[in-house]
Amino acid sequence: MLSRILVCEELPLMREGLHTLLDALPDIDVLASTQSQMETLQLARTRRPDVVLIGVSEVAAAVRLVRRLGDEARPPCTVPGSVVFHARGDDQGVAELLRAGTRGLLNRDATSAEVIAATRAVARGRIAVGPDVVDSLVEWFRDGGAAPGLDPGPEAGSLTGRERQVLSLVGQGLSVDDIAEELYIGESTVRTHLHRIRHKVGLRDRAQLVAFAYRTGLVRHVV
Repeated sequence: MLSRILVCEELPLMREGLHTLLDALPDIDVLASTQSQMETLQLARTRRPDVVLIGVSEVAAAVRLVRRLGDEARPPCTVPGSVVFHARGDDQGVAELLRAGTRGLLNRDATSAEVIAATRAVARGRIAVGPDVVDSLVEWFRDGGAAPGLDPGPEAGSLTGRERQVLSLVGQGLSVDDIAEELYIGESTVRTHLHRIRHKVGLRDRAQLVAFAYRTGLVRHVV
């Protein structure tokens, strides 16, 4: 299946490199590449990419762009997955990007293989987080950092075996129906497990569940 990709990157050399790297792959079609966030939104409306690669130096601007991509998608359009290239040293920025709906996070010095793997994973509806980003985020939580509204609460030891399975699959980016198919249970049962998990560990949304799954070791590096 051909994945349709849009590149939004501030740096000309990086932008051209991403376009060349991905467009050479048989399963990826790079629709366009631009440095403009406004043009990215316009292209997303008209070209309907599966994934938008975002290289924006200011975290707040990247968060706004990810949110706008989600807010402006309307049926029958699906929300494009986003892979954000994030600078080192801003762990709270990682949490904010996850809460905004980012499905992929890579450091600016990610390898070509990591970029390709993350793009393909997000195009398939999975979550892809680079190893350096995961290490940084986990250390931040262990040191007492918390994303807005996140109470680390008890560790995964309070969860049942089935709840751990469900949480692990959420951390890997699977949807409710995907989890139901994977575990041979009903979608309503999956939603019940997710409700119980959130209640037990004091989490509010999917982004917090993903971060918790990584922090507790239920999910290892995806990229």
